[in-house]
Amino acid sequence: MDKINLFKSTVLFLIFVSAVFLNSCSLDVEPRFNSNLEDVLNSPAGIESALNSIYGNLRSLEHYGRDMFAKSDALADGVRAIGNSGRLVAENNNQVNAHFSPAFWQKSYAAIGELNLILDQLEAGVEGATDAHLRQWEGEARFLRALYYFDLVKVYAYIPTAIYQPGVVDQGGIPMPLLAVRIADVAFLNEFPRASIQQVYIQITNDLIRSANILRNSGRRGVQYASDGAALALLSRVALYAGNWQLAADSANAALLSGVGQLLSGQEYVDGWATPVHPESFFEVRVQTPEESLGVNLSLQGTYNTLLDLENKNIRGGWGDLIPSLKVTGFFGLTPQQTGNPASDNNNWDVTRNEDIRSKLFTTGNDQKFARRQIESIKFMGKNGFAYGDNIPVIRASEMVLNRAEALFQLGRDAEALESLNQFKVSRGLDRVELFRQEILDEILEERFKEFAFEGQRFFDLKRYGLAIDKRSYLGPNAIVPFEDFRILAPIPTREVENNRNLNQNRGY
Repeated sequence: MDKINLFKSTVLFLIFVSAVFLNSCSLDVEPRFNSNLEDVLNSPAGIESALNSIYGNLRSLEHYGRDMFAKSDALADGVRAIGNSGRLVAENNNQVNAHFSPAFWQKSYAAIGELNLILDQLEAGVEGATDAHLRQWEGEARFLRALYYFDLVKVYAYIPTAIYQPGVVDQGGIPMPLLAVRIADVAFLNEFPRASIQQVYIQITNDLIRSANILRNSGRRGVQYASDGAALALLSRVALYAGNWQLAADSANAALLSGVGQLLSGQEYVDGWATPVHPESFFEVRVQTPEESLGVNLSLQGTYNTLLDLENKNIRGGWGDLIPSLKVTGFFGLTPQQTGNPASDNNNWDVTRNEDIRSKLFTTGNDQKFARRQIESIKFMGKNGFAYGDNIPVIRASEMVLNRAEALFQLGRDAEALESLNQFKVSRGLDRVELFRQEILDEILEERFKEFAFEGQRFFDLKRYGLAIDKRSYLGPNAIVPFEDFRILAPIPTREVENNRNLNQNRGY
């Protein structure tokens, strides 16, 4: 065994050992199989089709197709909604009930229900499938179930590192069905109470540890599918949210050694955003055809850009509903700049930039019809050969470096945390810094803010540290949402609460 593989095996073993206590708290129960689906799932083709459908559900508007990135950012302080289409203005103003939609909850639980059926069938056996097939499918199903549950719990519940409780009873986590349900027992799902936040994170962690170990020798190719690297990367993110700092650091290291995501620096990093599959990705949501795109109105490109093509800025593209806030333009030294004549030609406009290589991921849009030649992010510009159809990087290698730095800081290993942070800063064209204690964490969180602008992470970073959402610089003196405000949590869909006597609504709704 070579040294890298030996190190990977050792790290995986340490991850397993550090989480053994979680397995003793498993919420798995005896599954009940839906016999009506036996013919569908009891074949390799049926399992493949079912899993592909669940991967495809991540493309929906309510999930990674738009909302997990754009709506999360609209709720936070990194973007400004300019009202070109009227979409996402209410979210950017943090109006009551302007949050994740009921369809996000409902579609996610539908996918989880399918995954429970798949896992039950895999345990029973699939005609014509080899042991390798069964393990591959189980690894993917457990990764997907963990991802769906994690996205739900971070939206509808507090995050373990920052739970607001003074004067109120903790709202809890989310309902967490783990068994295959018969059609006759569908009403049983309406009796599920909210599991505790700890229980939900335990289950997600268990699924990801199992997935990472199963998929270590996966034969599946392409980052649109789960892999050991994807499972380890997601495990690092989950552990960071849970405050399990050692597991977050170990998983980040193991993910970076998995051979799945490639850490980029300098111009290579900028160029990575112009390729159909981002080289840094551990896991992407794939958009293969124009029919799978959400189009000019609702896609990420349509939401972030008025441009259709960087080669000709005079061609109108999407709506450009969300543009960088003053905080983000300040990070990168962005101001509109005329570069030629006539001024009426949008191709004669660009932006000023500082030394941060990420500043190259912004430019001016156009002034056609509704547009006002605003500064726009160009991370999503139709790189798959058709407009409005980018693959969507869900988790990238850059995050693993920053996760590791943050976890090391929280473990009291300041020198190692600072070194990891400085390695990252140099990769983005910035000078090394000399910082102490809280300054290190502040700088790590700022680098996360910069790195994941227009990727939906800022809202949850504020939430997991109990920080206020401050938009006073562009929405006025009262535009601040303290962590104690009930709007930090999304409302559970009214229909779900009304149909389930055991499901308590989040406070304030």
